[in-house]
Amino acid sequence: MADQGDVTEDRLLNGRISLRQSARGYRAGMDAALLAAACDAAPGARVLEAGCGPGAALLAAAARRPEAVFTGLERDRAAAALARENVVLNGLEYRVAIVEGDVRAGFRALGLPVFDAAMANPPFFDDPGALLPPAAEKAGAWMADGGLAAWTGFLLKAVREGGTITVIHRADRLGDLLALLGGKAGSFRLRPIHPFADAPAKRVLVRAIKTGKAPLVLLPALVLHDREGGKHSAEAEAILRGEAALGWA
Repeated sequence: MADQGDVTEDRLLNGRISLRQSARGYRAGMDAALLAAACDAAPGARVLEAGCGPGAALLAAAARRPEAVFTGLERDRAAAALARENVVLNGLEYRVAIVEGDVRAGFRALGLPVFDAAMANPPFFDDPGALLPPAAEKAGAWMADGGLAAWTGFLLKAVREGGTITVIHRADRLGDLLALLGGKAGSFRLRPIHPFADAPAKRVLVRAIKTGKAPLVLLPALVLHDREGGKHSAEAEAILRGEAALGWA
C-alpha cells in the first residue's frame, strides 16, 4: 500500500468510486471524468486505458459500463500500485486489471491480445524545453515522451479492426490528432469542450474507428461552466455525478 501520508482519498461519480491518489503528483480532474463519460463500451467489450495513473478514468468508466472488462496501462510504479489499490478498494478485481508498461515500447511489448476499445488522456505537451511542469512529481503526466505520435501509434495497434479509439486532448492539437490517426482510422466523431459558452474550446474529445470510413461528424459542444452562477453547467454537473454520459450519437 502507498504511503498514506502522501495520498488522499477522494470520491468520484457522486461517491460511487473511491480514489486514492498522490497528494503532490498529478491529480484527477475534469479531463478524466469526461474521458470516462465518453466510454461507450458494449457489454462484454474489452477496454484498455493507456496511461491510467491511479485509475480515475478507468474506474469511473468501469462503474459506468458494468458489463465491460477493463485494463489500465501505467508506466509509473507508484501510480500503478495506487491503481491496483483502487481496484480492490472498489471491489472491481473481477473485471479491472492493471499492467505496467510504457506506451513508447509499443503495444506488442505487452503481449496482450488486441482490445475492442482503447482510450487515453495523453500528456498535453511534447517539448520539455517549452514548459516547466509545476512539480517534478507531475512531469510524466505533463510531458509525452515520444510525442503524441507514440500515443496514437500505440492506440492504433491496441484495438482490433472496427475497434474504437477515444482521446481527450488540447483543442489546439486536433489537427495533429486527426492526421496521426487518419492513416488507419476514420469515422471520426468530435466533441468540443468549452470552459464557457462564449469562450473558445480548450479541450476536444475525439472518437475514431479503426479502418472506419464514415464521414467526420462534429457533435454539439459541451460547456463546462455557467458565468451566471454555479461552478459547473447543469450538463457538466450531471456528468461529474454519473447521472449523464457523453454519447456519440
